[in-house]
Amino acid sequence: GAVLYAVEALIKQATWRVQAPSESAPDVECAQFLESCLYDMSQTWPDTLSEILSFLTYGWSFHEIVYKRRMGTTGRPETNSVYSDGLIGLRKLAIRSQETLYQWEYDGEDNLIGMTQLPPPDFGLRTIPFEKAVLFRTKSRKNNPEGRSILRSAYRDWYFKKRIQEIEGIGIERDLAGLPVLTAPTGADVWSDDEDMQATYARASDIVSAIRRDEIDGVVLPGPPDETRAGWKLELLASTGKRSFDTSQVIERYDNRIAMSMMADFILLGHQAVGSFALSDNKTELFAVALGSYLDIICEAINTQVFPKLIGLNAEHFKGITEVPELVHGDIENADLDKIGTFIERTIRVGAINSDDDLEDYLREISGLPKHSDRQTYNETLASKQ
Repeated sequence: GAVLYAVEALIKQATWRVQAPSESAPDVECAQFLESCLYDMSQTWPDTLSEILSFLTYGWSFHEIVYKRRMGTTGRPETNSVYSDGLIGLRKLAIRSQETLYQWEYDGEDNLIGMTQLPPPDFGLRTIPFEKAVLFRTKSRKNNPEGRSILRSAYRDWYFKKRIQEIEGIGIERDLAGLPVLTAPTGADVWSDDEDMQATYARASDIVSAIRRDEIDGVVLPGPPDETRAGWKLELLASTGKRSFDTSQVIERYDNRIAMSMMADFILLGHQAVGSFALSDNKTELFAVALGSYLDIICEAINTQVFPKLIGLNAEHFKGITEVPELVHGDIENADLDKIGTFIERTIRVGAINSDDDLEDYLREISGLPKHSDRQTYNETLASKQ
């Protein structure tokens, strides 16, 4: 849960933009249109992104592309938009729940042509054609549309950890509460075949079992032959000593392996007696690389399965474009400005690179400074605050 939350939180803070293939007016206009579609859906882009990220848990997520005509504020879902240009945009990328999957549809050439599901409330068979959908998956081995969950490698460790935790909980409870023992009176053979004695034994078992409502636990013993006692004796049998296994270390080991399987074991640093800042820095860099690959998967799916369809539906309006614009993402981690500054200083000193407008724009972007065109406005705002 902590790893999946970290993945979603970090991916949501990444920046997203549609990049035009050139600076020509048709390419720039098309890129602006496609980017506006992502932020003009009935479901916000962050919420849509949250649904898309379910492909990490399941290995895949299938979304039906629902279109609309952008006719301004009409109040009707199929035409409502903040734009009134009349173009066909995105109404939503509606997820089709993984639990409703019935089967995948293929043609005679082994090409995926759709997904058939059993959706509630009527659970009737419905097929969504692939040309009207977008599929996100973690990997495409054997062209499997279901990919592979990032939790798959952690399953064995989770399986053993869960059961050790259950055993540990029951063991702690038994050690604290003791084991109820009900001893029969002298001469009472609770294990005989006599019907009356069997009824008495059943009643005694109910008594000791009722003492422990969470676990059916208790012992009924026959009375000792060397003493005379008319009634029953009830006592708690306590634990005799310490266990030979430290379950905390075992559970901690499985926690480490689960986190390692998702390259997120840096989460456990600080909860242990070992671990340095340098180690944490290296591990978070590796985790950021893994997250970057997930962002690439999302961009690639939208660039190949959504944007071309949108441009095709508005082909009359975007005749002069050279290529389809692409969705690109920003970095997960904040740039280390000290390292970048030292690197640029050394390369400029030896003449390897030159300081130009592009380099300045990049440095302003990664450092969070205003753009060059906003410098005068920024200075005026700063002066007014002072």
